[in-house]
Amino acid sequence: MTKGIWTRETVVLMLLAAYLPLGVFWLWFGGAPAVQRMWLALLVLIFWNLVFLLMRAQAMSLALVITGLAIAMLAPEGLGPFRLALGISFGVVMGELVFGGWGRNVVHPATVAVSFLGFGFPGFPWPDFLPPVAWAAVPAALIGTTTGVLPGGVIAGAAVVAVGTSSLGLLPQAALPAAGVVLVLLVADPVTSATTRFARWLNGALYAGFVTLFAAGWQGAAPAQYAVAAALLTSLAAPLLDEVALALWYARRRRRHGAH
Repeated sequence: MTKGIWTRETVVLMLLAAYLPLGVFWLWFGGAPAVQRMWLALLVLIFWNLVFLLMRAQAMSLALVITGLAIAMLAPEGLGPFRLALGISFGVVMGELVFGGWGRNVVHPATVAVSFLGFGFPGFPWPDFLPPVAWAAVPAALIGTTTGVLPGGVIAGAAVVAVGTSSLGLLPQAALPAAGVVLVLLVADPVTSATTRFARWLNGALYAGFVTLFAAGWQGAAPAQYAVAAALLTSLAAPLLDEVALALWYARRRRRHGAH
């Protein structure tokens, strides 16, 4: 988006404003360990963005702050600086920078980084979110959808399925805080989620369906763990969901206007 005030960085700034309640509450309740994880994530992300700036003249973006917040909040705890830096490096380079930077990536770099850390170092505990932190995802979603930087269809589709599966007893209440945080930070990312209107609803519904499936069948997994796994699978399926939505639109158009 480059028309008028709508540039890439304008969208990033609006996303930062949306995520501000979530970040502030998490840092407040997380204390010094949360601040340290956030600073480490930012330092590693700035380093790799500078490397690509010098090597490929690839402009830096404030989106790295969003990526840093998501990784710091969702990565397994107790990893230590080296392991965490390794996971962040893999996620930002392979998930974003090699594709040309934020706005051109296929999967959220934080999703790649946290998934890499979870699969690579399975013995470390996953974070638990206190109720005030989890509830802070609600104003973040409201700000993002009201300003148009977060896809409302993705959040609505996930909410509808989550309410339905929770009422049927299929989705435990303990899964909701982590699932909500992951939904706002990773799944509803405007770059890597589905782009067509109907596909966005499918995108959110598929994420909630994966969370429900993993909560029921993934024995011993933490809510944040299977929520991130659901986010990864949903992101990979987003292009297919757009194709399905477009195919349905073309089919309706052919029925209405004929073969030509």
